[in-house]
This record gives sequence, structure tokens and C-alpha cells, in this order.
Amino acid sequence: MSDQDILLLFKTGQREKAFKKLYHLYPKIEKLILSKGGSKDDASDVFQEALIILNRNLKTSDFTLTSSFYTYLYSVSRYVWSDIQKSLTKKQLQDLNMQEVEVFQNVIEEKKYQLAEHAFLEIGKRCQQLLQLFYHKAMSYKDIAQVMQFKSSKIAKNQKYKCLQKAKDIYQTKLKQV
Repeated sequence: MSDQDILLLFKTGQREKAFKKLYHLYPKIEKLILSKGGSKDDASDVFQEALIILNRNLKTSDFTLTSSFYTYLYSVSRYVWSDIQKSLTKKQLQDLNMQEVEVFQNVIEEKKYQLAEHAFLEIGKRCQQLLQLFYHKAMSYKDIAQVMQFKSSKIAKNQKYKCLQKAKDIYQTKLKQV
């Protein structure tokens, strides 16, 4: 069946018969997609998309087929596959960038942890002990005052604040140096 006969089928509303004839071109389109690194499923999807585009164009009154259906479908399939490849490459780059960002964030978090640890080590033994009693052993200010021989729980609370402030200052100074 010639291209003109297939075109006539479309114009007379016999789209099903026309598409049946066009499916004879599928093996050539499949070969194209396979040669460009696609799979059989990719080829099927691309061919379907090319047929949809052809159908859409045939419905417009100003469309004129200036080549054979094979040439038209081959060309459209090539462009559809090219677009798919570009979008896949873009998505792969985005995924790679997300992985790089995640690694970078992990490195930053590790660095911050090291700076906090360094600040803790620089605040002095007495402050270290006080903060460990409060945070790790969950002791009350009253108990901390007794263990560290402060006159009251208020002094323990005030000392904890001063120790934390000292650690924060050291941390901020080191953070600015990085």
C-alpha cells in the first residue's frame, strides 16, 4: 500500500486501518533506536510517540506530508529519542549533583562536630566536668553544686551558662577560621 493510500485512509476516517499499515514500519524504527543505545521498550515508546505526533499533525488542516511516512516517522522518532536522551542526561546530572551536595553536607557536619569537640576540649577541665554532669548524667543544679562544691544551685546554673558561652565563643572563632 502506498503512502497516498494510507493518507487517504486517514482522510476518510479509517485511522485504524491506516495505523495498521504504518506498524509495518516499526522494525525500521526499532533498529534506529537500538542503534542509538535504546532498548526494545524504548523503541516501542518512541514509535508510539511518533504516531501520536503524526496523528496530531494530520488533524490540522494545514499539514501536508512532504515525504514518505517512513521518512516522517524516522525523523520524528530520531528527535523524540534525542529529547528522551537529553532529559535522561539532565536527570542523571541532577541526581549526581544531589549526591555531591549530600556528601558536601556530611563533610560540613563532620567539620562542625570536630569544631564543637575542639571547643569542648579548650574550655577547661572544670567546665567540662560541669557540662558532663548536667548533660550526660542529667544531674540537677543542686546536685551539681554539691559535687563541684558551689555554694548554691544558682551558682551552678550561672557557671553552666558561662561554660557554654565560652564553648560557643571558641566554636564561633574556629568556624570563622575555616
